[in-house]
Amino acid sequence: MPNCQPKWILPLAFGSIFPLFLLCFTTIASFNGVPLFFLYRSSYHFVENQLKPIPVSTHITISTPPSPPRFAYLISGSAGNGKMLRRMLLAIYHPLNQYIVHLDRKASPAERQTIEQFVTDYKVFKEVGNVRMITKANLVTYRGCTMVANTLHAAAILLREGGNWDWFINLSASDYPLVTQDDLLHIFSYVPRDLNFIDHTSKMGWKAGQRAKPVIIDPALYNSKKAEVFWITQRRSIPTAFKLFTG
Repeated sequence: MPNCQPKWILPLAFGSIFPLFLLCFTTIASFNGVPLFFLYRSSYHFVENQLKPIPVSTHITISTPPSPPRFAYLISGSAGNGKMLRRMLLAIYHPLNQYIVHLDRKASPAERQTIEQFVTDYKVFKEVGNVRMITKANLVTYRGCTMVANTLHAAAILLREGGNWDWFINLSASDYPLVTQDDLLHIFSYVPRDLNFIDHTSKMGWKAGQRAKPVIIDPALYNSKKAEVFWITQRRSIPTAFKLFTG
């Protein structure tokens, strides 16, 4: 009977056994005791091992920071500004500074009394003694001469009672700080104390005709009720007895 076994069986069996034999041989065989395939161990070192600490000198000179300045604040408000004035005072308060607050005559007596009691009874204000209030209210007109007079009045009180301070800052109850007082005091510690931030000059230019010659009336000078300033048609000549400055 003829042999019916297919001719491809023998090559298939040989092809299957040979790769298995080769794998076993390469795993076990070695040259001089070193396997043909072995795990490679890196000889690189971590960079942290090569870092050396920087020697610290024992003779470090630390410069003494300059002493902080002192600010003098005026916080002004009108009717209905009592809560905002209180918020503003607490936001910019610092024991090194001096403060004076003013609610004008348009505010009710009860509102002024509430602020006065807050300034008097607040524990920190009482212990440090750097916050005061203008108890005799003035009638103040925005952009009028009474506003300038009230500012000068507050500055005079701070000069007389507030001791030594470096800069005067005029604020409204509706203002609010963008930086803390600690940051502000630190920055101004490096500013010359005689630096003036008021830009003033005797060269009037266009302001001579638009600001020096017009006559502006402030109703708070003669009226008991608050009203806006107004201009009259008459104009005046520039004074010759003294020199005008503008800023």
